[in-house]
Amino acid sequence: MIEENITEIVKILSKTAIESVLPVHFIPAAVSRKGKKLTINGESYDLGRYRHIYIVSVGKAAVGMAAALDDIIHSYVTEGIILTKHIPEEHTLGKRYRVMKGGHPVPDEDSIAGADAILTLLEKAGENDLVIFLISGGGSALMSKPVEGLDLRTYQDFCSEVLGCGADIQEFNTLRKHLDRVKGGGLAKCANPADQITLILSDVVGSPPDVIASGPTVPDPSTYQDALEILDRYSDHASFPKCIRDILERGCAGELSETLKADEPIQPDIADAFLLADNRLAAIAAADKGEELGFDAQVLNTELTGEAKVIGTILPSFFSELTEFGLLIFGGETTVNISGNGLGGRNLELALASVKEMAKWPDCVLFTLATDGEDGPTDAAGAIVTSETFREALDLGLDPDEYLRNNDSYHFFQKLGNLIRTDPSGTNVNDLTFLMKI
Repeated sequence: MIEENITEIVKILSKTAIESVLPVHFIPAAVSRKGKKLTINGESYDLGRYRHIYIVSVGKAAVGMAAALDDIIHSYVTEGIILTKHIPEEHTLGKRYRVMKGGHPVPDEDSIAGADAILTLLEKAGENDLVIFLISGGGSALMSKPVEGLDLRTYQDFCSEVLGCGADIQEFNTLRKHLDRVKGGGLAKCANPADQITLILSDVVGSPPDVIASGPTVPDPSTYQDALEILDRYSDHASFPKCIRDILERGCAGELSETLKADEPIQPDIADAFLLADNRLAAIAAADKGEELGFDAQVLNTELTGEAKVIGTILPSFFSELTEFGLLIFGGETTVNISGNGLGGRNLELALASVKEMAKWPDCVLFTLATDGEDGPTDAAGAIVTSETFREALDLGLDPDEYLRNNDSYHFFQKLGNLIRTDPSGTNVNDLTFLMKI
């Protein structure tokens, strides 16, 4: 049983991290307006020069980002589309906005309908117009338009296979950019010749704009050849449909158009992109709150990658560096290689993999947090592990190794009562892992 004071600390640190990267906070911090002058991170734009201003917001934070921007430029907005995973009942966006849901983590018919609606809106954008894109994590699945020759069911199966074989997000999105018409600068091509501004909330380690939501509004440095090499890399781990290889090979042969490149002449007069918030912002906010709570807090790394079950066995060793009331925070995104049929996500799997190692560290706590509030296909954001978790599991007849082999981290922690639930947060900057010595 987790002590009440530990649960309260976990709740406070989790809430602080998530709130720091909510659009209602990071949009006004970077965007302001005085009269017709819009300023974004020091760059100024004259809103009065445009006939129409369109808003396209895609991702898990789409509603919040659109609402926060609309509060600033409301009177200048002609029309907008928001495509997201969860539509809050209390959102205040008016009739000028069409709010739609897409599928996630695998695209569905709603994802295609959302993409079609966005493309239809962008076709209206002309030379004297401005399109402001708001991009956040989850957009790769929520907005989808498979290329000709690739039906939705095949694409869904392919995405599920890639998600389960351990590919990282850069690899996965390189594949998707070459199999989907709206990714890899696809929206930017469609919005041309209108001016374009992109505001980005990053859910990707290192925050490369072309990888976040598969870069629908920015140039893409990857190629069909890169995508084909990734497919080959994982072909031993999954059975990919033949039509996928056929499409990529046709692209390599020059039979299909490449994704948008930086030197293409179709760029509008303005095509600016701004990164407004990321994992590091959330980690620093949590560290600052930790200091307020009396911890000696430090953000050690915000580019943590690797297989979750491996990272979970390594991280407890960092407790040797901590004194009493020490707090270390790691940010990033691990991967899961699915071989079982259980339920879980990368944060829960990392936590489960740490259980036996954590038994060696009395008065220590490890907890994980998916900042979107949903770890994989679950309703949990993460889990709490203490030095007592292993013993408590054995007392209940739960074998951590067996649950790990079955990728069933959710049910392991559910039976222990150690799940962290925050509900969908309306933001997404990847994952955080906390190590605390009490």
